[in-house]
Amino acid sequence: MAENTYAVQMLGITKIYPNGIAANQDVDFCVREGEIHALMGENGAGKTTLMKMLFGLEEPSSGEIYIHGEYVQLTSPAVAIAHGIGMVHQHFMLVPSLTVAENMVLGMAPKKAGLFIDRERAIALTKQYAERFNLHVDPEAKVADIPVGMKQKVEILKALVRGAKILILDEPTAVLTTQETAELFKEFLRLKEQGFTLIFISHKLNEIMQITDRLSILRGGRFMGAHDTGAVSKEEISRLMVGRDVVLSVEKQPAQPTAPVLRVRDLEYTNAWGKKMLDKVSFTVRRGEILGIAGVEGNGQKELVDMLFNLSRPSAGTIEVNGENILGLSQRKIRDKRVSLVPEDRMLYGIAGEASIEENLIADRAHTKALNAGPFFRMRKIHALADALVRQYTVLCSSARQKVSMLSGGNIQKVVVAREFSNDPVLIIAQQPTRGIDVGATQFIRSKLVELSREGVAVLLVSADLNEVMELSDSLLVMYGGRIAAYFEDTAGLTDEQMGQYMLGLQTQSQQEIGRVCHE
Repeated sequence: MAENTYAVQMLGITKIYPNGIAANQDVDFCVREGEIHALMGENGAGKTTLMKMLFGLEEPSSGEIYIHGEYVQLTSPAVAIAHGIGMVHQHFMLVPSLTVAENMVLGMAPKKAGLFIDRERAIALTKQYAERFNLHVDPEAKVADIPVGMKQKVEILKALVRGAKILILDEPTAVLTTQETAELFKEFLRLKEQGFTLIFISHKLNEIMQITDRLSILRGGRFMGAHDTGAVSKEEISRLMVGRDVVLSVEKQPAQPTAPVLRVRDLEYTNAWGKKMLDKVSFTVRRGEILGIAGVEGNGQKELVDMLFNLSRPSAGTIEVNGENILGLSQRKIRDKRVSLVPEDRMLYGIAGEASIEENLIADRAHTKALNAGPFFRMRKIHALADALVRQYTVLCSSARQKVSMLSGGNIQKVVVAREFSNDPVLIIAQQPTRGIDVGATQFIRSKLVELSREGVAVLLVSADLNEVMELSDSLLVMYGGRIAAYFEDTAGLTDEQMGQYMLGLQTQSQQEIGRVCHE
């Protein structure tokens, strides 16, 4: 195929950081014009670094980049944008307090009298692009008030408004329902028909198989080849990504739940903007079971977890662990009751980035006599514990004493999980435990959750990943509008389509059906 049919050619790309870490080694990544091309690999494989170089956020140590056959030096995002490259980040880069139209024109805002944003022109521009690309958004709505599916459309439109013909999409469906994903995929196909080139980064193999024309795989910073998507199986992709066979479903014995551990009754919460986020939420989690909570983000799941770990206080209701009230207790006292939390944002709540892996692993138990002898730490015991957890949880690092922020996302998540799973918990609250991490780390964490539940730990799993919550859960709640919209005592036989109906509020169960969740 002639060179000018490629939208992107990254040839011989190597990136070595000043500390000696080689993120990419002699990578050839080529994307044809007008195709949807998947970039795959475990966390730490070098995908993010490669895309940062394509978007001008990093510069390669060696290698060449060609855009539509032209050699380019992408020294900044502004230069990349000028060459028609746009990036839609996994974590939305939107200002919640501004409207959709204001977000759309940030940095390029049309001005009135040279000083003020011309809102009418911003709104007109937003409507024009929304109509042109069939990505319908409300230009005048405040971003804080719009659903997550619309936020994703705003991010895509932002790139298109800036003239992007090559779109880098980083985990674009991470927080979408099945129906929202299907709608977004239709728009991706329309963009492809109009000649746009899409680079699709995702850990969801079903989506990769469904939407992409070709895929490229990285492993350990090296290029493992490009393939026509239809010519490889999911198992072959997994093997190329991780260098070993990966079982794509978690095997679990039927649950045999016993005594209640977590009891939540009639929980209510209204946020600072007067919106009721929790409305009489009640449920029970028992020893030996995984109770899943599914739902589109923004329907009260985050607020619920915040209540359970005293990150905020409910306006009404009760929370008990093993019969004891935990409302108002400090996080340490809640942890003293052997409650563990895997938070949804590992970087914000899960780790101290400037601390070492070892310090992060012992953060919840540094005060105990086992590790702390008065004014001095028992360093020999701390080293032994940290080294054992690094081995047990297969954290890829040079030493437990290295800074945790130097790890890949998947390995940072393993550090969080190692700490939370290893302190003899009676209850694990796992909030988005595998978001944005690779298939190998995902499989490890999911299997560990099942293993601990079968050993008698109560697990509350809150996840926007429908496959995850349906596969792991023994019983399942769906939240919509701050309420429990459905309860399924058994997840067998449930389909994505059924779940989507409840998650989007198109269907709800009767209160009598839902009442069984309390396990009185």
